[in-house]
Amino acid sequence: MARSRKRKQAVRLRWLAGAVALSALLLFGYLWYANREAERMRYAAFGISLPARYGLHGIDVSHHQGRIHWKEVKAMRSGGIGLDFVFIKATEGTAHTDRQFRYNWKQSRRVELTRGAYHYFIPSRDGREQAAHFLRQVELLPGDLPPVLDVEQTNGVPRELLRRRVRDWLTQVETAVGVRPILYTNASFYENWLGSGFDEYPLWIAHYLQPKSPRTRRSWLFWQHSETGRVNGIRLPVDFNVFNGDSTAFRSLLLVGP
Repeated sequence: MARSRKRKQAVRLRWLAGAVALSALLLFGYLWYANREAERMRYAAFGISLPARYGLHGIDVSHHQGRIHWKEVKAMRSGGIGLDFVFIKATEGTAHTDRQFRYNWKQSRRVELTRGAYHYFIPSRDGREQAAHFLRQVELLPGDLPPVLDVEQTNGVPRELLRRRVRDWLTQVETAVGVRPILYTNASFYENWLGSGFDEYPLWIAHYLQPKSPRTRRSWLFWQHSETGRVNGIRLPVDFNVFNGDSTAFRSLLLVGP
């Protein structure tokens, strides 16, 4: 009986080892295929009208764009215009990390595309705990953009509690990083839920279908003007942004060493 149990246990272990090996092989194959698919994605142009008067253009990405071939992204030109920066989703809530974050974070720096990391805010979760999660997952280096807080939903949380939790995140990250974070939201959400109490924070505003600039009462730093752009090396549509300033102002925004 003991010998029979040992044989069965050995068979189970061999099956388990085989299953693990097969899973690893399938994962490797998927990553290879996804990378080759992204590498082959080529477009004649960005596929959208870029707003005039702005010299610096960028995109923002998350796992929704799939596996990205960053050399193709960096190399693309359309009408003499290339991409100067990228914002990358890092974290969400108190425990979730975007599954493509580490790959995107590493590869975008490798091709020398200026990068920034953003946290998707969940209003029903504590702001300090969300900030701590972001800081654990993201290593910001000299030359990176300031950290970003993406706030675009309420989850049924009252306005004052939402504002307090947002400020908790912003304050904790600013203390840790030594630079004021950027606040991302859309034009109507900012006016209706955040208001003038956050006017001291640099604003990255989303407002689509506007030919010249977003409609907002306050100054802004970045403008997300489209969600349907096309970029070489990315299989799916991507958000497009502009920076409200020249290259000197852009460089002054970047993190510096200690």
